[in-house]
Amino acid sequence: MAERRTRPGPSGSAGRTTDPVEAVAALLGRASWRRAVLVRRCLAGVLVVVAAVLALSPGGASTTEVVVAARDLAPGSVVTPADLTLATWPAELVPAGAVGVAAAEGRVLAGALRAGEPLTDLRLAGAALAAAATGMPDAAAVPVRLADPDVAALLTPGVRVDVVAAAAEGGEPTVLADSAVVLTVLEPGGTPTGSSARGRSALVALPRELATRVAAASLSDQVAVTLR
Repeated sequence: MAERRTRPGPSGSAGRTTDPVEAVAALLGRASWRRAVLVRRCLAGVLVVVAAVLALSPGGASTTEVVVAARDLAPGSVVTPADLTLATWPAELVPAGAVGVAAAEGRVLAGALRAGEPLTDLRLAGAALAAAATGMPDAAAVPVRLADPDVAALLTPGVRVDVVAAAAEGGEPTVLADSAVVLTVLEPGGTPTGSSARGRSALVALPRELATRVAAASLSDQVAVTLR
């Protein structure tokens, strides 16, 4: 069998094979390794892109329908279905206390609401808002009709007032409740222009037993509020 020979080449190349078969095999081996590295890098890049797309895709997050204002609404407004619309929100962004259309219809807004803003229980006059304003879980909201238009202009949500019943002739006024919290001032519904400002009312939050007392007195006596 013929002996495979090598011949010396230029300086530094002594011992290098000149067999063409081995040379081709060496080249193919290096090319395959490079291709494998390239394929792995391409696959890693594709996986990174797919992961980013899935993370940012809205379809991957849970969503729910939320009742929002269909247009800007003023405080003291009585909510109607036409004032509201549904919007799809990410579930984790829905505020606590969000209410539905049926629960909001006919209720009074205690504060202004921007178009697109979710409607919650604390935006509506009622027990939840009264409890939050006073820090008393049994608090209730009661309207107090205002005799003095100048007082109405001074009342803003959060102001504390005393509710006073007018005195009989020669008598002293009676304090029905002290430190009531104003929730909002209600405009008179259907009151003609130029009529008495007695049509305006302040919605105040009180402990429930005092709210009942104030409501009863309002039916027969002239009730006023004084700023603290």
